[in-house]
Amino acid sequence: MFVTLIATVVALALGHLAPSLAPAVRHYGWYHAWTRWLDSKFPQESFWRSQYGIVLALLPPLLLVLFFQFALDDGPVLGLAAILFGIAVLFYTWGPSDLDREVDAIAEARDPVARHNAASHLWPPGEPVSLDGPSLVGAVFRNAKQRWFGVLFWFMLLGPVGALLYRLTAITAEGDGTHVLPPETVAGARTLLAILDWPVAQVMTLAMALVGNFDSVFGAWKEAGGASFSLDAGFLEAAARASVKSELAEEAADETESGVVAKSAALVAGVSELPELRDAMSLVWRVLLVWLAVLAVFVIGGWVS
Repeated sequence: MFVTLIATVVALALGHLAPSLAPAVRHYGWYHAWTRWLDSKFPQESFWRSQYGIVLALLPPLLLVLFFQFALDDGPVLGLAAILFGIAVLFYTWGPSDLDREVDAIAEARDPVARHNAASHLWPPGEPVSLDGPSLVGAVFRNAKQRWFGVLFWFMLLGPVGALLYRLTAITAEGDGTHVLPPETVAGARTLLAILDWPVAQVMTLAMALVGNFDSVFGAWKEAGGASFSLDAGFLEAAARASVKSELAEEAADETESGVVAKSAALVAGVSELPELRDAMSLVWRVLLVWLAVLAVFVIGGWVS
């Protein structure tokens, strides 16, 4: 847990203090080349061209990371090597692009075309972009799950190999290179991604209920099928929309009661047109802080015991 907490804090700090470092490091061309090589070597009706073919793509890099993970587990200097390795893998698999900056770019866009272009980064390639409030809230949380929380959750459970498992699965299922892979292999990757996403979305929703409007989040979660064992994690977006809607309603009520008519300069500068976007990103940060606080409690508990 200590390695997870330190790696997460350092990865976040590096992403904000050295924004040019992330795009320079987070390249997955080697993985695309690897999957294309597999596709060229295996004929039709082979294991690769099935829903389980994703195993062939994932196994070699995961085994390599797992080897280093175990080799460094009892390293010298209080596991410093293991901490550095964990930081490196988590930073590499985080993102790959900065969600904060992309959300800011949408809010600060001055015309519809620029806003549409900025928002397109929150949607998978080929999917239509929607700029209405509920769609933006759902997109922010969907991206937060795949860029931050999915990687962090599996890093907490499995260490560096878990973070890489999640990132490579997401790339195979929804990355730019999916169109050149066998449809059956991509379908298998999407099923695996749904399996990996389901517990992440559940824990995110629980944290959201703690930092937001519990009744709204719980009601939306239950209505969207969160209480079932279906692999559809759409309940996360439904809960996020309900929480943001509730918060905006409370803000409007507070302004009405206090007689506030003029909005702040920051809102007038552009965010006022997209209040849902502002609140969605704020809610994502609060959920992340809850996760980090729970991690810190476990770390302190381990030291005390």
